[in-house]
Amino acid sequence: MNTGNPRLLLIAPFVFLCLWSGGYVVAKVGLAFAEPMTLLVFRFVAVVLIMLVIFVFLRPPLPERLIDWVHLAIVGFLIQAVYFGMCYLGFNAGIAAGTMALLMSLQPILVGLVAPRWSGEVVGWRRWSGLGLGLLGTAIVIIARSDIEPPTLFGLLCAIIALAGITGGTLWEKRFGLSHHPVTANLFGYTAGLIGVAPLMFLQESMHVEWNWTFVGALAYLVIGNSIIAVGLLLAMIRAGDVSRVSALFFLIPPLAAIMAWFVLGEVMPPTAWFGIIIAAIGVFIATRRQSTGPG
Repeated sequence: MNTGNPRLLLIAPFVFLCLWSGGYVVAKVGLAFAEPMTLLVFRFVAVVLIMLVIFVFLRPPLPERLIDWVHLAIVGFLIQAVYFGMCYLGFNAGIAAGTMALLMSLQPILVGLVAPRWSGEVVGWRRWSGLGLGLLGTAIVIIARSDIEPPTLFGLLCAIIALAGITGGTLWEKRFGLSHHPVTANLFGYTAGLIGVAPLMFLQESMHVEWNWTFVGALAYLVIGNSIIAVGLLLAMIRAGDVSRVSALFFLIPPLAAIMAWFVLGEVMPPTAWFGIIIAAIGVFIATRRQSTGPG
């Protein structure tokens, strides 16, 4: 992906938000027909095969240093195996799609706290205020839905580990300035994720899949929409802009995912949650808008 294209970067956040938000809902649809690690293995195998075909035709450059391969593997493992793996286990433990997305919205706060020391960025008052409003709006939505569907303890634990995975992967990607060709990065990253989740599938699951068109459609969305397009856009935006500003986009994912889950899965969106959605959206706007001068 050419991160130097201003038009592409202008629409990238909107495409990313829609695809990533829908991924929470579609993943839960797919988990109705396959166990968590089994679904992920099918997903990652499909992505790796697609990336291999593209790699053969494009022949993109490979990292020249061993340490670059290590960094790609770490980012791939954190985002693919830890983040997606723990999210899927949380779904299987009863966490609603909207609730998981809401919990993941804490990521910008963690990134905002760690980024200045980790990648040398300055996070000014404007972005801190935006992140604070986003957290407040997200908390309102979580509280509004908690009386209807309180999360399980194991599901919350899975969500916390998933949150650590996506936060760590985002920071690692930015800290070491990984600017490798997206085909190379995705091929190696998803291979690392596959290696991370495959042993859990063989050790803990029956590997049974109920094949039908709904499952095939869900898998296709997760492979193409989530794994290839959305993750590619995420990494491209991280490389093109500072990490805390990109991460603030995650505040808009919970309300979008909750709305989608309401229509597709029947997960109820209480009236009070709409107020939280508005607050979170305002926070995203404040934290992500650019200024011509000055920090933050």
